[in-house]
Amino acid sequence: MNLYSRKQQWKAVLLVLATVIVGLSLWYSNHIVNKIRSEERQKVQLWSEAVKKRLTLINYTQELFSEMRREERSKINIWSQATGRVTTASDRELKFLQDILAANKTIPVLVVDKSNQVVFDRNIDKKYLATKARTDSLLNAMASKYDPIRLSISGIDQRVYYQDSRIITELEKTLDDLINSFISETVMNSGSVPVLVMDSTQTEVINFGNVDSTLVADSTSLSKQLAVMGAANDPIQVKFGQKVVAYVFYTDSVIITQLQYFPIVQFIIIGLFLLISYLIFSTFRRAEQNQVWIGMAKETAHQLGTPLSSLMAWIQLLESKGTEEEVITELNKDIERLEMITDRFSKIGSNPELKLESVVEVIDKTMSYLRPRLSTRVKFSIQVDGESHIKAMINRPLFSWVIENILKNAVDAMEGKGDITIVVSHEIQNVYIDITDTGKGITGKNHKAVFQPGYTTKKRGWGLGLSLTKRIIENYHSGKIFVKRSEPGVGTTFRIVLRTKA
Repeated sequence: MNLYSRKQQWKAVLLVLATVIVGLSLWYSNHIVNKIRSEERQKVQLWSEAVKKRLTLINYTQELFSEMRREERSKINIWSQATGRVTTASDRELKFLQDILAANKTIPVLVVDKSNQVVFDRNIDKKYLATKARTDSLLNAMASKYDPIRLSISGIDQRVYYQDSRIITELEKTLDDLINSFISETVMNSGSVPVLVMDSTQTEVINFGNVDSTLVADSTSLSKQLAVMGAANDPIQVKFGQKVVAYVFYTDSVIITQLQYFPIVQFIIIGLFLLISYLIFSTFRRAEQNQVWIGMAKETAHQLGTPLSSLMAWIQLLESKGTEEEVITELNKDIERLEMITDRFSKIGSNPELKLESVVEVIDKTMSYLRPRLSTRVKFSIQVDGESHIKAMINRPLFSWVIENILKNAVDAMEGKGDITIVVSHEIQNVYIDITDTGKGITGKNHKAVFQPGYTTKKRGWGLGLSLTKRIIENYHSGKIFVKRSEPGVGTTFRIVLRTKA
């Protein structure tokens, strides 16, 4: 297993692990949200029960008022009867009737004749009787609430008007205050839960809490919000007596809504942080790799310098001793080759000088060097689309190194037998070099991976050739290199794109 394969496996393992961690985190966050939502709904239900109990108490109070009013009506009837009999009562009965009349200390009473002239009053502030207008107003108010009781005293028809006692009036005022404050307390006691209190027709808003006022003001938005709240929870009916006077709509609090989206926001922020961190560390890592590349290249060039000097001296010695010229020629070729390699390595890390050079000439020279050193079963051919002297901005030693690496990889892929075809074409600004072999091909998922350091399919090898090739073309020549097409068992085509202008 090569370094790149191990790295890819580790990436897959880390990706699966990260997915599991994210999944568990989301599940746990969702579990917490559901738990809080459940507790919140329980609190709202408890609050609702408390509201219903309060309403029951209010309803009971109203029933109590009704009973008190019936009793007061009964007392007024008795009081009226006692008043009518006072003039005809015996001495023995008179004291009893007087006690009945005196017992009324709280119920306001007016006795009037046919012309609405006050004959008698009881428990009424005199200011209401100061003028006829005030008296008539008081009579109208009493008549609007309770029917008068007819009374006959010594054959004269009279009517008895009355109104609620001070006790009932004060209690009613207290009840009205309770009713008026009930809606506000309902909203306040809802805590952070959004609440809308609607009237009995569910068209008018009585009060609201934790809801945007602009939403309440817009009828369309209000209808949608009521539909959402009604779908989430059944509205609570507010009853006074047997009549429904209001509906309380509510839904999940803002906290629950925020908690639902919090994990997503959290992971987005963490993801952005990790992405930025990754980019920063990747930049540092690439810078370190560049330094390693440069250091190794320059050290290699330095180390090659000493044996090269020695070899040149040995060739001079062999020439002086009459060694065959063919041997000397081949040795000189190899020394030239070593000098070129040294020159290549020395240019790594520096800004190489690019010149407008003949691409075909450099390729042909590189192929000429490789032919006698590779298998004779490999056939090389070069095709030029258009003029033969196609030029591009290149550095001869480095570009020759690129072609050499690709050709050697192609020969290895064909296992020393097959055809290698190089097609050179050009446009106004670019030169295209397509190098096609008849080797075993590259799978689609590895089209980019072949340029990664450490990627290799050979049992022995560092997997640095194509990585170095990509670095030379893209970093030093501002060009491009990629797998144009490849089919397993058929072959592969690499494309190099170079610039024609600086």
